[in-house]
Amino acid sequence: MKFSIKNLSLTFTAGCIGGLTNMFIIWLFGVWGLPQALRVQIAPQLSAPWLYNRLVWGGIWGFLFFLPLVRNLPFPVRGVLYCLVPTLVQLLIVFPFSTHKGMLGLQLGLLTPAFVLFYNVVWGLAAGSWLQLTTEEL
Repeated sequence: MKFSIKNLSLTFTAGCIGGLTNMFIIWLFGVWGLPQALRVQIAPQLSAPWLYNRLVWGGIWGFLFFLPLVRNLPFPVRGVLYCLVPTLVQLLIVFPFSTHKGMLGLQLGLLTPAFVLFYNVVWGLAAGSWLQLTTEEL
């Protein structure tokens, strides 16, 4: 992939779109009570800091689309594959060491890893779809 300001901007924006979509789905599922029904304590309230966090980190994770792996796959499929990176970071670094919610975030509920993976798949599909719509070749 050619490294350019245009591609840098496109991948960051795609990640932000993915982060916004991810945030909305997490919030919506919380409003519906789905995580709580499955005994998972992931139902944040909408707030500016939470939105900012999702947008910025989503944008940063968007740079994964620069990886020269699986270039023959459509962007949404690449997004699903690349979402494994932030999923592993969340489960193996953020939850145990930053938020002290235990390895894999299991203190938030036994199905926490499944929710984190699903939410990050949403990020990957949204980011990849945005790139699919806005680029000719990355």
